[in-house]
Amino acid sequence: MCLLFLAWRRHPDYRLVVAANRDEYYARPTAPADYWEDAPGLLAGRDLEGGGTWLGVSRGGRFAALTNYRRGGGRIENAPTRGRLVSDFLVSQATPGDYLQSLVASAAAYNGYNLLVGDRDCLWWFSTHGGAPRILDSGIYAVSNDLLDTPWPKVLRGKQGFEALLAARHIDKPAMFDLLMDRHIAEDDALPDTGIGLAQERVLSSIFITAGDYGTRSSTLVLVGADGDVEFHERTHEPGTAATSAVTYAFPV
Repeated sequence: MCLLFLAWRRHPDYRLVVAANRDEYYARPTAPADYWEDAPGLLAGRDLEGGGTWLGVSRGGRFAALTNYRRGGGRIENAPTRGRLVSDFLVSQATPGDYLQSLVASAAAYNGYNLLVGDRDCLWWFSTHGGAPRILDSGIYAVSNDLLDTPWPKVLRGKQGFEALLAARHIDKPAMFDLLMDRHIAEDDALPDTGIGLAQERVLSSIFITAGDYGTRSSTLVLVGADGDVEFHERTHEPGTAATSAVTYAFPV
């Protein structure tokens, strides 16, 4: 997962609104969002290589999502899969704050990540590069492959569009998905320097990415109503084409 926009307690009808893109190598095997056979209360896509997920919800009203942290530092070979951190929270009984606190001691064993976890009462964020876990106040947030709300061009562009869509009482779901399909490439002087070179920074600067053997694999919209009811909409993008497949789920908490 490489880009998330979140509104926590900022809409009169929805406690949580999430619009997110998952970017990954096309060759990495993935299952689309569904209830997991080995964890029936968990709804998420599944990384069939690592066994975890990048974003999911539970029937008990829990939410979790992860992005990789890209800036600087070498990759740790044979590090634990980060996707398990999402699924482990969704099936656990720990409070969001306690769960993130339990990860602090082992954070250095993982390749860098941002992790957002929440339940009906609170939303928390933790990063391997961001200090102690932090509870989030009511607000609109965005995270890509740096720390929460780091003002990369696609974070600023997407957050502005996301906030505009949230201003309406009715959430326009097709417009949310259109926002996640934005292919605008940022100007060179606005790009971050994360150590991957200018050409790669350009390619990865759009909200929706198409970069040879890598790109946006899926787009997800999660709506958690003030009453706790959950809507989960996901579109899976076929590499090299405009084709998509879609799934929709809804359930009360």
